Formats: sequence, structure tokens, C-alpha cells
Amino acid sequence: MSKISIKPLADRVLIEPLPAETTTASGLIIPDSAKEKQQKGTVVAVGNGTKDAPLTVKVGDTVLYGKYAGTEIVFEGTDYLIMKEADILAIV
Repeated sequence: MSKISIKPLADRVLIEPLPAETTTASGLIIPDSAKEKQQKGTVVAVGNGTKDAPLTVKVGDTVLYGKYAGTEIVFEGTDYLIMKEADILAIV
């Protein structure tokens, strides 16, 4: 994991989505047109939290998030999602 210069504010978290599955459990290859948006990713940066609620996730955690959660951004050729910690469903 490389050092990133984006620092999220308050209770926001920067996530790098994991690559989409290319095959099914039985070995069938999934075409690009049928791939679903990944709902799991790795936390690469976190904000400072708010005075009432410190953040519970930390850099390096693998998390699950909602299908339409966050805002997609591209920074230095890499896709990221930035979202509030409340949009994270679980730490894996």
C-alpha cells in the first residue's frame, strides 16, 4: 500500500475498492457487462472524527459498504471511494 496524500475531513474515510470477481465459485468466467460493483474495500486514509464520535475504522482495515455508498474519485490513476464512516456496514 502506497502513501497517499489525500486526508479525509471529520468522519470521512477513503477506501480503495477490491477488484471485482472475474469467475464464479464453480469456475465460470463473468463477462465485463455482467460484473457487479464491488462492495468490499481497504481503508487507505481516515479523517480525525468528530468531537462527539471518534472513528472506529483504521488504515488497513477491510470493510463492507453499501452498494451505492460514497463518492467515486480518481486520484493519480487509481479509483477510490470517499464516504462517511456511517456508510460502512462492517469490518471484515
